[in-house]
Amino acid sequence: MKRRNFIKTAVAGAVVGSIQLQHTKLFAKDKEQDKPNDLVAVMGGTPVKMYERAIESLGGMGKYVKKGQKVVVKPNIGWDRTPEEGANTNPDLVAAIVRDCLKAGALEVTVFDNTCDEWQACYKNSGIEAAAKAAGAKVAFAHEERYYKEVLLPNGKRMKTAKIHESIVDCDVWLNVPILKNHGGAKMTNAMKNYMGIVWDREYMHRNDLQQCIADVATYDKPPALNIVDAYRVMTQNGPKGKSIEDVQMGYALFISPDIVAVDTASVNFFNQFRPMTINDASHIVKGEELHVGTTKLENLKIERIRM
Repeated sequence: MKRRNFIKTAVAGAVVGSIQLQHTKLFAKDKEQDKPNDLVAVMGGTPVKMYERAIESLGGMGKYVKKGQKVVVKPNIGWDRTPEEGANTNPDLVAAIVRDCLKAGALEVTVFDNTCDEWQACYKNSGIEAAAKAAGAKVAFAHEERYYKEVLLPNGKRMKTAKIHESIVDCDVWLNVPILKNHGGAKMTNAMKNYMGIVWDREYMHRNDLQQCIADVATYDKPPALNIVDAYRVMTQNGPKGKSIEDVQMGYALFISPDIVAVDTASVNFFNQFRPMTINDASHIVKGEELHVGTTKLENLKIERIRM
């Protein structure tokens, strides 16, 4: 499908149809106009340009990051893959977010991930280590258990405790920056699934109802201030690592929301443009709503759609 036609279809289908927001409600001239956006969907630009439009529509980074705060930006760096292979968050997007946090007055910004492939290769070949450092961030180690602290998950069903990376435990605010893609086990990896990069206990999660464990970890009492979904490149098959560039299609999209369940719901609807997918397939999203982590009921939210 040509890029122009795909963007037209994605905006019309994912944002109006699948997200199920009536056009009249989106642009109604009533008190809804004064309500802050709950979610912003941007289509048709580069990762950085889409992010800039999205964060502006949410009120700017200064709304979420305050002067003197220690901030974590948590992308997906899980795989020894280049940006073109669509397995990790776009490095330019990560750098833009880091710069924005520092501009908002952050004391420091830390970037890390508990990788699946060998960590040094992931950090390097993803392009994220170099991009984050060039933007002014610190890049933290996450490959040994000593970097994790045990926390309670009193609202979890299968997991009542988890070992969370010290950077998350000790920070003032963190931003969740996943890439949207297919996943063999979780069906889709996105914002909630990106929590698996802040925990040490992944083997337990895989053995004990992965979907429920993802939802359980998302009940941790320090949720991300923002979830910024990179859907510029979308791995539609053979995820989460992919086998070749043929597994990746261009999505030219970005979704952003403080509500992790809502942004995952919107992202699933967008992914459905490529191949069939529902929130019941990626059931950790529904389970997250059951645990009051967020809402799947997008029709109750104020969503702004931007076409670049």
